[in-house]
Amino acid sequence: MTTTEELVAQVNKILDDIGIDMDGLFETFDVPSISYHLRENLSLLQELEEDLSRRVGETTPSVKGMGKRDRDPHIQWIYKKKRNRVLALERLRAAITAHKMALALISANYTFFLGRKPITLKELTRENVEDVEAVPRSVQIGRIEVLPYMAYSGDVLRLLARESIAVRESFKLIKGKLREKGTVRTRGLRIEVEYWENNRLKKARLDLPADADIEGELRKRYGRRFRWRVLSFVKTKGVLINNHYTVDNLALAYSILDPQNGAEKLGLDLFRYYFLTSENERETLGLYPNIKLCIDCHYSIFDLPFRNEPGFRTGHGSMLIIRKCEMENALVGKRKDITTIPNYLLGAVLLYGMSEYGEDRVAELLGVPRDELEEAIRKFVISGLHKTLFADTKKFEKFLPKSDKAKQFLALLQG
Repeated sequence: MTTTEELVAQVNKILDDIGIDMDGLFETFDVPSISYHLRENLSLLQELEEDLSRRVGETTPSVKGMGKRDRDPHIQWIYKKKRNRVLALERLRAAITAHKMALALISANYTFFLGRKPITLKELTRENVEDVEAVPRSVQIGRIEVLPYMAYSGDVLRLLARESIAVRESFKLIKGKLREKGTVRTRGLRIEVEYWENNRLKKARLDLPADADIEGELRKRYGRRFRWRVLSFVKTKGVLINNHYTVDNLALAYSILDPQNGAEKLGLDLFRYYFLTSENERETLGLYPNIKLCIDCHYSIFDLPFRNEPGFRTGHGSMLIIRKCEMENALVGKRKDITTIPNYLLGAVLLYGMSEYGEDRVAELLGVPRDELEEAIRKFVISGLHKTLFADTKKFEKFLPKSDKAKQFLALLQG
């Protein structure tokens, strides 16, 4: 059995080799070959992470608070050894996150065929990978151009050090945007209640909405003999991505891709991500690990793609996403009439209805074909859901049937 130090050295060696191999792999940009190597690397790295994390644990002591007399060279050596272990584990986890993001990005943008048979990433093998064809999907989620620039070796700072000052400044800007906490909002109250039941004093804890009638609600549940106190407020801290490995990889990739406009491109890609996918899809897609399924506060990164538009106001991008998430919830149980509209087109229809944008601008903004968008709007209008979701339906009038017979049929259809 290898010692922990030997395992750490093995991890660092494997990650160094992966960094060299991946650089050469992206020169040809053969998507099936890249996917196969990413999947093989990920399988190996996950095994190493499981072993190393079991040995290292999650924390390590610090020597910052030690005085000079307490800094025994032997103790310092122990601290240094433990720190090297933790750094290797951090590097390993950053590399694993980069591989997961890359595989999710490829899955979201390509379909694989072996002959005429569609296959999944798991079915790629060393024997068949050369015969597999990757066909781009019609709608792009994420940005495939960032694939070569993620930290597959886990060395985010070392890779950044090779780049220009412009790239480093862009990295700091993007990372700062992604670490914003947004506006803190109180979602509810956590309350402890003492009440009498069968001549016994009992305690209970419950969560209530922030605007609830506390006394009235508690009387319904516990009668008149109770007392209560607020334990805490349930708040949203507003962190968009609660994973620093994801943040580091995104900041690195987009800053290298475009030092001048990397933050704006990432903002647009994240905006598209929320509009082109449903909440259920976002749970399984894995494109941005630990990103919020829906947002409930303002993030400045979503304003970057819109800041040059006439009449721009702060919070424009965030508000559109918040409304889209609210409409998704309002459509629960009502999708039977629009089952033929895929989620990416439904998001485009909702953006068309809630904004001042026309069909051309929505199609350009989300990267969807205009003819497919118009057809989806017509189906949405026929279902009658535009009257349920939108107060102003003037934009949808031109998609209503023109002939009297068609109008009568639509009236019967909508009840």
